[in-house]
Amino acid sequence: MIKRELYRDTENGKISGVCAGLANYLSLEVWLVRISVISALLLGGTFLILLIYIALSFMIEKQPPNYVEAIRSEHEHTLKNKPWQKGSSPELLLDRLERDFDNVEEKIQSIEAYVTSDAYQVNKEFNAL
Repeated sequence: MIKRELYRDTENGKISGVCAGLANYLSLEVWLVRISVISALLLGGTFLILLIYIALSFMIEKQPPNYVEAIRSEHEHTLKNKPWQKGSSPELLLDRLERDFDNVEEKIQSIEAYVTSDAYQVNKEFNAL
C-alpha cells in the first residue's frame, strides 16, 4: 500500500489540480470535492475560498508520474462501499478479478504444458550431464 501524500493532480484537474489532489489524498471522488468547493464559493466564502485555492495551487507540489500509476493500481482492486469513495463497483471489481485469475490460470497451464512436455524432459536430462 502506498503512503498517501498531498499533491496537485494536474492530469485529472480542471484548473490547477487542487481538488483532484485533495480527492486522491482523502480517497474521495473528485466530483464530491469539486461540489464542496463550489458550494462554499456560492454560500458566501468567495474571497476566502479563492484565496485558499490559489495559495494551495502554489504551495502543493505537482504529482510525480509514478504516483499516478500507484494510486490507480491501488484503487483498481478496492471495493467502493459508498458513492463518494474511490474504488470500483462490485460488478467491475468482480470482472477485473475474474480477468486476473484467468490470466494466472493461463500462465499456470503454459507452465504445466512445458513441464509435462518431452522438451522439458530432454532439457532436464541434458542439464544433468
